[in-house]
Amino acid sequence: MDKQKGHSTMASNDPHLLDPPGDPQPGDLIEIFRPAYQHWALYLGDGYIINLTPVDEGPAAAMSSVKSVFSRKAVARMQLLKEVVGGDSYRVNNKYDDDHTPLPVSEIIQRAQVLIGQEVSYDLLGSNCEHFVTLLRYGEGVSEQATRAIGAIGLVTAAASAFSVLGLINNRSRNRPF
Repeated sequence: MDKQKGHSTMASNDPHLLDPPGDPQPGDLIEIFRPAYQHWALYLGDGYIINLTPVDEGPAAAMSSVKSVFSRKAVARMQLLKEVVGGDSYRVNNKYDDDHTPLPVSEIIQRAQVLIGQEVSYDLLGSNCEHFVTLLRYGEGVSEQATRAIGAIGLVTAAASAFSVLGLINNRSRNRPF
């Protein structure tokens, strides 16, 4: 699957192009590069993907706004890949295939079709767009992006705790009578 990893391209506006750039196949994970983060979708075929969008925004939002990161609910929508990508770049990225066995394509597509139009919980760290599409592809939600964020939060928390303890020790030593 190395041919699919690392292939990045812009969405095509050519209506005569049969296969979208990056040549995604049904069931493939699509990584879309937004300015501050990556958005994930699953390719359904014929130029369409399923992805999560904020409940209170139109279908074109596709979790592309900053507001979407803090949303607690999302809607699974079927949309054209080129419309969701817009001016951003994307690539086919089935990066978990080495550690997780993809479900049969027919099952992936069937699972996705059942969810179209459904409202789902959204949580940046525990149930985000990457979790959603990997759950469809592998039957299990995986997100490196969330793991990195949790690690960063843990590091900040540990640093804050260390500074707090140091401040406490420093305050105690200043308050001692000589």
